[in-house]
Amino acid sequence: MRIWSDSFEARAAIPAEFAMGQPDGFAGNRNPHLAWDGVPGGTRSFALLCIDPDAPTVPETVGREDLQIPVEQPRGDFIHWVVADIAADVREIAAGSCSDGVTTGGKQQPAGPAGSRQGLNDYTGWFAGDAQMRGDYFGYDGPYPPFNDLRVHRYFFRLFALDVPALQLPARFTAADVLRAMQGHVLGEAAVYGTYTLNQALRG
Repeated sequence: MRIWSDSFEARAAIPAEFAMGQPDGFAGNRNPHLAWDGVPGGTRSFALLCIDPDAPTVPETVGREDLQIPVEQPRGDFIHWVVADIAADVREIAAGSCSDGVTTGGKQQPAGPAGSRQGLNDYTGWFAGDAQMRGDYFGYDGPYPPFNDLRVHRYFFRLFALDVPALQLPARFTAADVLRAMQGHVLGEAAVYGTYTLNQALRG
C-alpha cells in the first residue's frame, strides 16, 4: 500500500496553508490532500492518523524568547488528526475538505469522508488552560511547533487498511483508542511525512 500528497512533497516542507500556525500567528489550517493505492485484498475500512513525534516534553521551555529548545531534548507524540471508519472504496481526501481555517474551541462536527468518524486531536489538552481557546478539538488541526525549537518537526500521515468495517470506539475517542481497537485487524499500513518549523533560523 502507498500513500502520497499533492499538497507537499514527501520529506519536504509542508506549506503554511496546511499548518495551524505561521510566524505571525494562525495559518490556513487546511487539511492536505492525501491519496493511496495498492490496497490489500479484504480491506473493509481505513483508519488515518497524523502524528508529530517531535513534540517537546518540557512544557516550560516552549515559546520562550530567552532560550532555544535543544534538538536533544526528549520528544513525544502530538496527535494532529484521527479518522476511523473510512469506507473501503475511498482512495483520496481532497485538500481543505475536512478543515479550512482555525476554529476557536475546536471543530465539533468536522467534515470528512462519508460514514467516517473523527476523534480528538492533542490541541484539546494543549489549550485546556486557555480560557479563549479551550474546547474539544475534533478532526484536523495542523502544525504549530514552538518558534524556539531547534528541531524541525516531522508530520507523519499513517494510513491503516483494516479487515473490519467499523472499529469499536467510544463516542469521544483519541488516537490511543483507535490504535487499541485496530489490534489484530490491520492488513497493511502506509505512511508519508512532511516537515514544518517556525524557527526563523531553520526556515531558510
